[in-house]
This record gives sequence, C-alpha cells and structure tokens, in this order.
Amino acid sequence: MSRELRPGDVLPETRFQVETGPMKVFSLLMADPNPIHFDPDFVARLGRGDRPINQGTLNIAYLLNAVISWLGEPAAVARVRRFTCRFADSVYAGDEVIAGGRVTEVGEEGATMELWLDRAGAGRALSGTALIAPP
Repeated sequence: MSRELRPGDVLPETRFQVETGPMKVFSLLMADPNPIHFDPDFVARLGRGDRPINQGTLNIAYLLNAVISWLGEPAAVARVRRFTCRFADSVYAGDEVIAGGRVTEVGEEGATMELWLDRAGAGRALSGTALIAPP
C-alpha cells in the first residue's frame, strides 16, 4: 500500500537499540579502522566516555529505515529522492535512539519531511530533511 503524504503527517516514533556487535561488523565492512567505533579504552583515553561511538552512517540508517518502513511499500527506498542531515551529538553503544519526523510541505516534486534522531534521555543526535517522491 502506497502512502500519500500530507502536510502535518507524523512519522511515528521508532526506537532502535545501538549495539556494539553491529558497530564492529560495520567497521569491517566499511574498512573503517577508527577505534572509536569498537574500543572503549580508546574512547576513554579521548575523554569521550567509556563506550564505543556509533558510526554516523548507521545513525542515518536508523532514521531512513524508520521512514521507509512507515511508507509501507516494498520499493519505498526509491521514493527517498534527497536527504540532508546535521550531526548534533554522538550516539554510543548501549544507547536507545528514537527516530521521528513530520511532513512540512507537499509540492510537485513530493513531500518534504523534517526528520530527527534523538538519544533517549540525552537529546538530539541528528536532524535533517528528506524529499519523498509521490507514490
């Protein structure tokens, strides 16, 4: 079922648990040897806490997966025509993150959505916008 978007439509909150295992696998797949993503001792030496820091691209994936799931169609990924974001804070292993958003306007090209990813109890980690093409 294709979802027609209208101004004011709200992306339901979608919660994700950030886990170390997928962060390590993603580091290997992306050939990203940065130890902040898998070595808590390294993170502590930087003065950034005692838990690995999630990759920004995984944080984006949480948010876009929530949008694609909400659109409710097998080819929904093709409807995301443009996405921009700004990172506001780090996300750490063990955090729960909450994806949310709302449609701000609808035009000929599609619907513009304001999107965000919050760390539960710790504030905004990412904010952005997406253009979603009509079904």
